[in-house]
Amino acid sequence: MHQINKLFGEKLHMVNIGVETFYQDMLSQKEAGTQDIEVIHVDWKPVAGGNKKLAGMLGMLK
Repeated sequence: MHQINKLFGEKLHMVNIGVETFYQDMLSQKEAGTQDIEVIHVDWKPVAGGNKKLAGMLGMLK
């Protein structure tokens, strides 16, 4: 059996960063019993909403 195929028979351990709806979907899969997963959510957003110029100015304040 190829190494990649082994993944499909093992429990998944996931870290979801940012998009909470994806996390909620994974929880639904777990609760329904369709996926054997452990998932945690990290509430993360880019600095200054992803605006590079504003992030640079904020960096100068440190």
